[in-house]
Amino acid sequence: MGAVLFLPMPSSVQPRLLIIAPHSSYRIAPYIQAAESLGVAVTIASAGEHSLISVISQGLHIDFSDHEKALADIIAVVEQTPFAAILGTDDMSVALAASVASALGLPHNPPESAVLARRKDKARACLQAHDVLVPSHHRIELEQPISAQLEALEYPCVLKPLAMSGSRGVIRVDDVAAAQSALARIITILRDVEIPEESSAILAEDFIAGREVAYEGLLSAGDLATLALFDKPDPLDGPFFEESYYISPSRLSDSLQQKIKQTVAAACKAYGLQQGPVHAELRIDAQDNVWVMEVAARTIGGECARLVELATGQKLEKLVLAQLLDLPLPSMEFTGGAGVLMIPIPRAGILRRIEGTAAARAVGGIEELVISVRDGHELIPLPEGSSYLGFIYAVADSAAEAESALRQAHAHLKIITAPLFKLTEVNS
Repeated sequence: MGAVLFLPMPSSVQPRLLIIAPHSSYRIAPYIQAAESLGVAVTIASAGEHSLISVISQGLHIDFSDHEKALADIIAVVEQTPFAAILGTDDMSVALAASVASALGLPHNPPESAVLARRKDKARACLQAHDVLVPSHHRIELEQPISAQLEALEYPCVLKPLAMSGSRGVIRVDDVAAAQSALARIITILRDVEIPEESSAILAEDFIAGREVAYEGLLSAGDLATLALFDKPDPLDGPFFEESYYISPSRLSDSLQQKIKQTVAAACKAYGLQQGPVHAELRIDAQDNVWVMEVAARTIGGECARLVELATGQKLEKLVLAQLLDLPLPSMEFTGGAGVLMIPIPRAGILRRIEGTAAARAVGGIEELVISVRDGHELIPLPEGSSYLGFIYAVADSAAEAESALRQAHAHLKIITAPLFKLTEVNS
């Protein structure tokens, strides 16, 4: 991978970008860095009025819980300070960004398409109506009698929240008793959901056995371009679905990779998506049928975006902004293999220390090891948790060698935890 120098544009023609994001979003910083490298001025719209990060506290402050007011507040400012493009970074901001861009006549996805892409129940129904392969599914209404609904399901199946990401709250169940137990756990997780409609039901869908892949692409006027396709070599059979290894380039056949792209493109067309990043999760069964698990109108989450850079030679955020603002980027080619391991949390408890990091970093092909949590941090595994211990990145001559390096590095790590004792109130 070679280095590329991007010179800032003259200030007189400097494009302006409005980024709409939750104030705690980890995507803000990489997008700002990408904008700076492209000579693009950035304003942040978020709820972070009291943020310690100046670019957020000095930006535009909005209330995400009131879509119409947030839309009006943004347009009132944008009409006085024109922007060349509007970008939503996360699931909760892409629909608002689409509404703003639509009102201003800027490149955008239809707002209703952005909503479809984040709501699993609506997305499943839409794709099924357009003959895109999705698991059979049902809504379980939490305000109605539960037992009869669980008895009517076919097992094994997967229960999941309507609009959470990162496999949080996703549980495979093999019978009614397991479904009752899983449902109680998911209902507890739904206490964090602020939108009543998304906390009043969960989705139940058939479990699809097979390999899983992740697809990253960019839409331009409805045309889909592939950025990367990642294999997930470890089976994801449940009961929980913790992500671990992402490996690039995919070792699937060219014909199957083309079928995956065609499936993602068909899903985007069904949703009505036209513009911007697309992240998809898909399963491939024993007959090589491609099933859509998710198609989101955003980039891949967390530090995994770094893998796109390893696989393409370009930072993902820079690719997104260049496409959105119609800025040229030199093509870059990477012919080796790359991978990332999202270091799983082995058990609940208090992190004491992680041993073996030096040995892990010394494994040939390991590019970087990042530990995201500090000693003393409470570790919460899936399905209740939503984070990882950290990330290991590898670059090698082939995908197989990158995967091997990650597995060797992970084997060196020893996670030392202590039990978590919670105080309970005792009535005298």
